[in-house]
Amino acid sequence: MLSAFTRYPWPGAGCSSRSAPSKNASRVVGTAMRAYHRIPMGEMRSPNGFRSGWYIGHPQSSVAEKNAPGSFGFSIQGFETTRHPAARVGLRWAAMPDADAAVREKALSLGFDAVGVARADVPLEEDFARFEAFVRAGYHGTMGYLAEHGPVRQGLSGPGILPGARSVVCVAQRYAVRLPGDPPGMVGRIARYARGLDYHKHVRRRLRKLADFVRSLEPGAVARPLVDTAPVLERAWAARAGLGFLGKNGMLIRPGLGSFTVIGEVVTSVRLTPDAPMMPRCGRCTACLRACPTEAFVSPYVLDARRCISYLTIEHRGAWQADARVAPWLFGCDVCQEVCPFNRAAGAWVEPGGPFDPLPRWQHIALADLATASPDQLDEMLQGSAMRRVRYEDWRRNVAGALGGELLGVAAGTDTGQERDP
Repeated sequence: MLSAFTRYPWPGAGCSSRSAPSKNASRVVGTAMRAYHRIPMGEMRSPNGFRSGWYIGHPQSSVAEKNAPGSFGFSIQGFETTRHPAARVGLRWAAMPDADAAVREKALSLGFDAVGVARADVPLEEDFARFEAFVRAGYHGTMGYLAEHGPVRQGLSGPGILPGARSVVCVAQRYAVRLPGDPPGMVGRIARYARGLDYHKHVRRRLRKLADFVRSLEPGAVARPLVDTAPVLERAWAARAGLGFLGKNGMLIRPGLGSFTVIGEVVTSVRLTPDAPMMPRCGRCTACLRACPTEAFVSPYVLDARRCISYLTIEHRGAWQADARVAPWLFGCDVCQEVCPFNRAAGAWVEPGGPFDPLPRWQHIALADLATASPDQLDEMLQGSAMRRVRYEDWRRNVAGALGGELLGVAAGTDTGQERDP
């Protein structure tokens, strides 16, 4: 496919500075092709050292001339030609196959386990429609912030995320390990992702490095790293990027890794080659739906968060409804993932010494210690953990719930309806 463009008028061509009439396209192409056969061709490189294009000009042309902004050009499958001020013709392109491979290689070198790319300028239509239906049904409970920023959640290239974004680089990092059975006594189960250091800080550091690398691919390129910090349907974008498929429990599943992963994104103005989405592979399996201890799944892919243990122990503030049951979970819940065949086949791996390497004191917390801890003592116990987001009063509620609601008298009661910040 051929498209013509101009940045400045081609001398004598009579075309505007913003667009080139089609009658000039042949002249532009012809001139470039004649120059190609007559003048030596050399390689141009981006600031990070990767090949960014070719120039056609005198062998002794300066680097500045070879890389200067052009006055006209055309594109063929992403390639661009530019005419340089010194009347030399250059062939360059915005996103090379080298850039695609380099971004993937960089992401993996930073420690991410999987990486994929999707177009950021094409909105999520079906996924956003399902999300809106979820909110309209009230399944989001007291998470009022989910009902906000609707249009922003549909896309990434608008003013809410990154104006002019073309691509989104999605990454996944595994955190699960197989742990021994619960020891006897007063203990509470903690979701696997929270048994190590707070993953947000760790993943954000790596994403910032990846974003810096992406910016170096093009002059003037912009990139924004995200990790659970913006109104973005992260799992839907990850699925579009071919990072995995959405299971019937709503989790992102990648064969070989399973669903015990955290995901993050780098939204950028750089045009990268998108990956193909992965076809769902759940088939007739409904193990996750049947295993849910509170029957929180209305149907495949539809969760009523108001009954979900993860929501009740993490997101909900204040007293629970009288019929709420969370035992033996203290923070989060992994049941619908533990029974997934893809997780059983993924093996037991975690980055040794990394943020997801479970700390002994957090693998199982003695409820007796939590029940008697003061606010300062609890804060010290949870230092560096994602579990610090839960308020002291709600921790006492969780302790009572993990024991079956028989301690402290705070687990059951009337729903306060209070919302919490995202």
